[in-house]
Amino acid sequence: MTSTHHPFHLVNMSPWPLTSSVGALLLTLGLVKWFHYFSIDLLVVGVVSVLLSMVQWWRDVLREATFQGLHNSEVQRGLQWGMILFITSEVMFFFSFFWAFFHSSLSPCVELGAVWPPAGIEPFNPFQIPLLNTAILLASGATVTWAHHSLMEGGHSEAVQSLGLTIVLGVYFTALQAMEYIEASFTIADSAYGSTFFVATGFHGLHVIIGTSFLTVCWVRLVQAHFSPEHHLGFEAAAWYWHFVDVVWLFLYVSLYWWGGA
Repeated sequence: MTSTHHPFHLVNMSPWPLTSSVGALLLTLGLVKWFHYFSIDLLVVGVVSVLLSMVQWWRDVLREATFQGLHNSEVQRGLQWGMILFITSEVMFFFSFFWAFFHSSLSPCVELGAVWPPAGIEPFNPFQIPLLNTAILLASGATVTWAHHSLMEGGHSEAVQSLGLTIVLGVYFTALQAMEYIEASFTIADSAYGSTFFVATGFHGLHVIIGTSFLTVCWVRLVQAHFSPEHHLGFEAAAWYWHFVDVVWLFLYVSLYWWGGA
């Protein structure tokens, strides 16, 4: 294979897919053990294994892209399509949550009191913390777009500042979401309303945390001048993911908080 030239990059032999698979297995078994026996030792081993595999795998990808110059236009096109298909799968993932919510809310059964929200459920006021979180995510979408345009125009300092502001807004959103959960008058065990609400908003919160981590890595790389106006696919993928998180929240706010809680 060394004597054959391809328009794409063939990666070297890597142990990280295997270690990631083992870590994912340990993580799953650790969750089961935690749920049934309230022991987190195996869960901690799984989490650490997954995190270490992620760091090592991403380190190799960064070396290939930034220092070895192996990510040509053909490779970048493939990575772009991979990110697009990944986001599409995430759209389907959240679509199932909206389906479950509207299935229960549009025609509430007698077990729910034939009313929505179910009897005894006190929903959140959509014009308090949820509205503030909406403004925060919309502002973060504007700042990450600002960072992207600054990067394409060669404004390094502006890109660093605006991306840092995006990360701060993401952390602020997560903190407010956690405070909202703590003050909630219902739990995930309170009928279909509690289940659909906490699963949908909880998974969105997880995506916000993942997106914030994604942007933080991009911020560190941006500070170290890993990106150029012509070559910044990692940052572009993070921006796409963050815009997806913003759009999902708008649907969550309108459906679960505003319409579903009225």
